[in-house]
Amino acid sequence: MYGDPATIRKILTELGDTWAVVGLSSNERRAAYGVADVLQRFGKRVVPVHPKAETVHGEQGYASLADIPFEVDVVDVFVNSDLAGSVADEAAAIGAKAVWFQLGVIDEAAYDRTRSAGLDMVMDRCPAIEIPRLG
Repeated sequence: MYGDPATIRKILTELGDTWAVVGLSSNERRAAYGVADVLQRFGKRVVPVHPKAETVHGEQGYASLADIPFEVDVVDVFVNSDLAGSVADEAAAIGAKAVWFQLGVIDEAAYDRTRSAGLDMVMDRCPAIEIPRLG
């Protein structure tokens, strides 16, 4: 339900290539770092969003979604489930087209709010696992 194949395909291939990755820092041991690398290899522009606003994978970082001075297509969320809902709300507020909650990030109320706001959403999935499957 939260990761149907049609929505996954749409987000990965049709909605645009600018992905804000919330929780992405320069820490190479974190999952976000590796996932962002895979997204870049598949042609996505990865924008780090982290309080430190670090440059990661050659892209300038921002402290929040609201600080990004250009359009974002997809917001990929690498924060704990208890924080993820507010990130989804911010994604809707900045005009993103979709929200992607990573593996283990689940907030059903946020899913419902995000879908009601007109955004596509995937929850409890990893784009670095899904994108190679598209072939």
